[in-house]
Amino acid sequence: MLSTLSGRVIVLLGILVIGYLQYKLWMGEGGFRERQHLVNMVQQQDQQNTQLAERNRVLAAEVDDLKNGMEAVEEHARLDLGLIKPQETFVQLTALPPPVLNTPAPPAS
Repeated sequence: MLSTLSGRVIVLLGILVIGYLQYKLWMGEGGFRERQHLVNMVQQQDQQNTQLAERNRVLAAEVDDLKNGMEAVEEHARLDLGLIKPQETFVQLTALPPPVLNTPAPPAS
């Protein structure tokens, strides 16, 4: 009887150890859930880095254009500062809202 009792205790102890290790694997620090969370954070950061790299590429191209090309400087002067060349006529177009038509009220009966 002693050997069956000690065998059951060993099996029960083994099940408890395996259960504890499984819990640590899935739920504990450095476990599966934390890994999935970190993978998601890395993917989000990669997307953000891609967007910022594209923005930096556009800004670098604009800086290079401003340093080397007079067309970009002229365009910025015209758009941002409203500068006009001599003997040039400035025309500004604005979008007006559509006219409001007054419709007569229906006759009272």
